[in-house]
Amino acid sequence: MGLKVERAPAPVWIRPLIPIAAIVVTFILTASLVLLVEANPLEAYYYFLIDPLSSRVSAIEVLVKATPLLLTGAAVTFAFVGGYWNIGAEGQLYAGATAATGIGIWLGETSAWLALPAMIAGGFAAGMLWALVPALMKVKLAIDEVVTTLLLNSVALFAVSALLNGPWRNPISQWPQSPDIGPAAIFPKLIPRSRLHLGFILAVVVIIILWFVLTKTALGLRMRAVGLSPAAARFAGIHVERTTLIAALVSGGIAGLAGVSEIAGIHYHLIDAISPGYGYTGIIIATLGTLNAWGVALAALFIGLIDTGAQTVSRALGVPSYLGEVIQAALLLVTLGMLLLQSYRLKWERR
Repeated sequence: MGLKVERAPAPVWIRPLIPIAAIVVTFILTASLVLLVEANPLEAYYYFLIDPLSSRVSAIEVLVKATPLLLTGAAVTFAFVGGYWNIGAEGQLYAGATAATGIGIWLGETSAWLALPAMIAGGFAAGMLWALVPALMKVKLAIDEVVTTLLLNSVALFAVSALLNGPWRNPISQWPQSPDIGPAAIFPKLIPRSRLHLGFILAVVVIIILWFVLTKTALGLRMRAVGLSPAAARFAGIHVERTTLIAALVSGGIAGLAGVSEIAGIHYHLIDAISPGYGYTGIIIATLGTLNAWGVALAALFIGLIDTGAQTVSRALGVPSYLGEVIQAALLLVTLGMLLLQSYRLKWERR
């Protein structure tokens, strides 16, 4: 008797369990890091997962943390489903944030009914524009979008830095930040005396639209076909290049909305560190959510919980707060490994 590895698809009932199994395995693997600082892993994971939900303030903060993650996760998912590997959500977020800041300064003293829609539309358009060049390079020249979208993230960061150290530099403090947006351009709070703002509703609406488009429309069907096999999709009469371009541009626009949310809902001005890596975290969320709209929503809330809990566990046990980032990175690797292994089976055979 011996073990044989054979390629075979996993049963359908296993696939929804992969994210749960990935989370369990990730926590087992990262427990050793908690032990290194002489803390109890079970107690640490209590502060990561349970304590943030035990009070109204911290539970609301989880939703605040999840808001940009819902948008970047949706952006990456939309692109990945269409077979376009967009790694540039971070740069597209910065493009949307920059456009929202400019519009918020310009229209901030007018009416909220004018300023807010203009900021949302402008941020979406800026994200699309930032995604346009690598998308055209992909469909016209067959240049790998992973490289081009990733490199444009650095271009966006340097462009914002140049803007903040130039025309938008604070003339009094000399601090590299833009002028504040006007009061009409600030997202209203959903709950008094909290940081939860209109951007969360915007993110939920985007998730619902994402689900509808990917599962109920002809565009979603074409995107899934192109994502699974461009050659087969082309043989079936689908315009592959046009579908890829749509996936890329809409993905960039959604990522731009994450920048709008951070400007209008949290910071009210543009700074270099407007995003601690939300665009890259969107890749983790899309993967953990298995490119499903509702899975992405749950994954974003889970990562928001981890981000909130990282501060709590740091205060309570002295565990470094960046353990939350280590958990997120490990979670991506474990999830990818499990998604790969679901295509293989171990089988006993008689020799």
